Amino acid sequence: MSPGRTRPAVDHLGDPAYHPGMARGTGTGGGPRPASALTLAGLVEDGCGLPFAAATADLRRAVAEHRAAVVEAPPGTGKTTLAPPIVSGAVDGRVVVTQPRRVAARAAARRIAALTGTRLGELAGFTVRGERVLEPSARIEMVTPGVLLRRLLRDPGLDGVGAVILDEVHERGLDTDLLIGLLGEVRELRDDLAVVAMSATADAAGLAALLGDPAPAVGVPGVLHQLTERYEPGPLPFDGAGVARGFLTHVADIAVRAFADRPDDGDLLVFLPGAREVSAVAETLRSRLPAEVLELHGRIGPREQDRAMAGRGRGDRPRVVVSTNLAESSVTVAGVRAVVDAGLSREPRRDSARGMSGLVTVRCARSSADQRAGRAARQGPGTVWRCYDEPTYRGLRAQVTPESQTADLTGALLTLAAWGAPRGEGLRLPSALPDGSVADDENVLRWLGAVDAEGRVTGPGRRLALIPASPRWARALVDSAPRVGSRAAAEAVAAVELGIAGDLGREIAALRRGGSPDARRWRSEAHRLERLIPAAEGKGERIGAVLLLAFPERVARLTGDTYLLASGTRAAAPPDLAGHDWLAVAEVTRAGGSTAAGTGAVIRSGAPVDEATARIAGHLLTDEVRGSLVDGRLRARRVTALGAIELTSTPVPARELGVDAVRDVVEAGGFGVIGWSPAADVLRRRMALLHRVVGGRWPDVGDEALLSRLDEWLAPELSAAADTGRLSGIDLASPLRRLLPWPEAGRLDELAPERLQVPSGSRIRLDYPPHDENGPVVVAVKLQECFGLADSPRLADGAVDVVFHLLSPAGRPLAVTGDLASFWAGPYGQVRSEMRGRYPKHPWPEDPWTAPATARTKRRS
Repeated sequence: MSPGRTRPAVDHLGDPAYHPGMARGTGTGGGPRPASALTLAGLVEDGCGLPFAAATADLRRAVAEHRAAVVEAPPGTGKTTLAPPIVSGAVDGRVVVTQPRRVAARAAARRIAALTGTRLGELAGFTVRGERVLEPSARIEMVTPGVLLRRLLRDPGLDGVGAVILDEVHERGLDTDLLIGLLGEVRELRDDLAVVAMSATADAAGLAALLGDPAPAVGVPGVLHQLTERYEPGPLPFDGAGVARGFLTHVADIAVRAFADRPDDGDLLVFLPGAREVSAVAETLRSRLPAEVLELHGRIGPREQDRAMAGRGRGDRPRVVVSTNLAESSVTVAGVRAVVDAGLSREPRRDSARGMSGLVTVRCARSSADQRAGRAARQGPGTVWRCYDEPTYRGLRAQVTPESQTADLTGALLTLAAWGAPRGEGLRLPSALPDGSVADDENVLRWLGAVDAEGRVTGPGRRLALIPASPRWARALVDSAPRVGSRAAAEAVAAVELGIAGDLGREIAALRRGGSPDARRWRSEAHRLERLIPAAEGKGERIGAVLLLAFPERVARLTGDTYLLASGTRAAAPPDLAGHDWLAVAEVTRAGGSTAAGTGAVIRSGAPVDEATARIAGHLLTDEVRGSLVDGRLRARRVTALGAIELTSTPVPARELGVDAVRDVVEAGGFGVIGWSPAADVLRRRMALLHRVVGGRWPDVGDEALLSRLDEWLAPELSAAADTGRLSGIDLASPLRRLLPWPEAGRLDELAPERLQVPSGSRIRLDYPPHDENGPVVVAVKLQECFGLADSPRLADGAVDVVFHLLSPAGRPLAVTGDLASFWAGPYGQVRSEMRGRYPKHPWPEDPWTAPATARTKRRS
C-alpha cells in the first residue's frame, strides 16, 4: 500500500442543504440541527449551525442594493439551504433555484420543507421533468435548468419571480451556461429581478461581468478537517468495451480495504462513472462487506435516492454508498468519512464525421477529484483512496470541460433562436459556442424546419422548442403520431429520452407490463409527451418509424456480421438486435474491442424494420450511375441507394458515366487513381514551396485543396476520361499550371527554379521537399563544379536557403552545407587535404571562391 499523505481539505464538496435524512434527525456527526417549525425568516435567523449563516447580511445587502451577487462558498457550508431563504427576504415574488439534477432539486426542496416544518410544496417545492410539487403559496421553487429555459421561452419576463439563483455553476452544464446569457438580457428589461450565481469554485470577476456589473462577491470560508490521501493504482481503467472489468474489481478491492480502515466508524462513499459500473461494484460489495450497500444515481427512484443520502440511524449497520458523480457536488451523503474515487466521469462527446454523439467515459478533472475527496472530510478527519497513482492525479485537467464545447448543440441552438439570439449572438455566454458544431447542428435544425437560412426560429421551430425533448425527437414525436398513433409515438420518444437501451420494441412492451425500475418514470414521461401533441390513432406502423423520422441517416442494413448505416458508419449490434436485415437506430456510440467487431462503433438502441419502412428516409434515396476504377479502366454501375446503403447495382456501359461520375472516382480515390508524373510532382513541389513561404496568390496544392477545385484545373481531362474510360493516361503537369496566378506565374522559374546553374556551367536539378513537408531545398553537385561560387544562392526572393550536398569527383558524399562561404573558410581546408591525394588530377585550389574558370571541372553526364 502506498503511504498515506495528509493535508487540510479545502474542497469539502456537498451541502447539508441537500440532505433530507438529517432533517428527520437521522444524520450523524456535525451539520445543521433539525427544526420543528420555522418560517423562512426564522430559518435564516436561526442559521441552523451552518457556516453560510455568516454571509447572511452580505448576501441580503447585495441583493437589495445590486439585484445581483456571486456566491463563493465551499461545499458543506450550507449555501443551498440558506441562500434561497435569505434572497427570498430581500425580494418580492418567488425565488427560483436551479439545480443541475432532478434528484438535487427534489432533495433541496425537501430539506427546506423539513427545516421549516412545512409540507413539501407549501413554502418550498420543486419542478422537474415529469414531476411538480408546488403550491401557489410557495416562496422557493427548485427546478432543473431545462425547466427554467422552457419557462423563459413561454414567459420571458418571468412574471411573479423575484429572483433566480443558479446553483453549481462550476459544473459548466450547457443549460446553465445558456441561462447566464438569457438572464443577463432579462435583467436589462427587469431591473427588479435579482440573479445570484452560486458555486464552490466560482470565478467571481468573470461571473459578475456576465451577470452585469455590479454583482458583488459574497462568500464564507469552508470548515477545514484533515484529509489523508492514499493512492492505490490498479489495472488500466479502459478496454474496448468501456470500463474494464478488472478495474471494477480493483475498485471493489480498494473499497473493502477502505471500509475496514474508515475513521471513527464513518460511512464509505465510492465514486464510479455510470449507473452500470455503480450496480456492478455495489453487487460485489454486498457479498463481501457486513454493511448496507446502497446505490445512488439518476435511474433509481426517489425513495432509494433519499435512503442513500440519509444519515445512518441509531443501531443501523455501517453504510457503503456507491454513486455516480451525482454525489460529487449536487447532493450530500451524510456520515461519510472515507471516499474511494475511481477517477472517472461520463461526459458528452460528439463525432461529427460519423454522426455520433453521446456520453463517453473519461478521466475526471482534478477539480472533480478534489471535490470527491472533500466528501470524506466534511464532518471530521477523513481519508480518500484514489484508484490511480499520484502522477495521474497531477496530470488531470484542472477544470471540467464546459459541456458547450463537446455536446450536441441542436437543442441549445433552437433555444437561442427561439429567444431571438441565433447562435447566441449578442449574449454574454461563459464560453463561445464552437463554430464547427454550430454550423453542423444549425444545418440539422434547418432540415427539421426549425430555423430559416439565417438561423432564425420558424413557427414549427418555436413549437418544437417548448417540447421537453431534443429537437430531433420533438419533431419525430409530432410527425410520427399520424403513422403510429400519438400514444405509441410518445412511448417511443420517452424510452429514447430516458436512455432505454436494446430492442426498443421489446423494452417498451416490458415497460408497459411494469415491474422494472424505469417503468414508472417512463409511463409518466410518455403521458406528459402525449398531452403535447394532437391525439391520433395512427396507421399501424411500428416503433421503427418513429426512430427513422428522428434519425433517417441511421437506418442500417446487415452486411456480413455488422451493420452499415445510411450515414456511412459501420457498427456492431447487441445480441437482441443482431441478425435482423434492417434496423432503425436510435443511438450509436463509439466503442472498441470485440463488442464493436472491428467497426469502432456499437448500436446501443434501435428497433427492427423492413425495407419498406426503411424507405421513410426517402430524401436519402438516390438512383445514379457510379464509377469505379478496375485495373486502370473506369467501370460503370447503375446504383439505387439509401445513403451509403446500396439497394441494387447493375453494370452499364462506361460511356454512361459522365463527368460527374468520373469526378466522384477521383474525389473518392484521390490522385493515386491518376498518378503524378515526375514533371507534375516537381511542379507541385515548387508551387507548394511558394504557397508556404511567399503566400499571397500562390495556390495551395495539397490533396484536399486540389480535390476541392477539380473543375477549375482538371475539367478537360475529366471530360476526356469520361469518353475514353481511362484515367491513367492523364499527365497532371499541364493541368496544374492552370492554377498558377497571373502575372506572378511569370516569376515561377525565378522564385523556385527547377534547376540551379553552377560556375561550371552545368544546370543541376534542385530537389524540393514533398508538397506536404517543410524540408530544405537540396542540390547534389560535385564540389569542383562550385569553385567560384562564393555564397550560397537563395530562392523565393531570399527567403529559402539552398542546401548543398557536395560530392567527390567520383560522386561520393563529402560535405553538407547551407552556407558555402562558411564552408570555404573552414571545413573545405580539411576536405582539400584529404581529397587532393586521392584525386590528384582534379583541381583543389586554396581559394576556391575565387578560383579561375580554368579550375572548374565540367560536369560529365
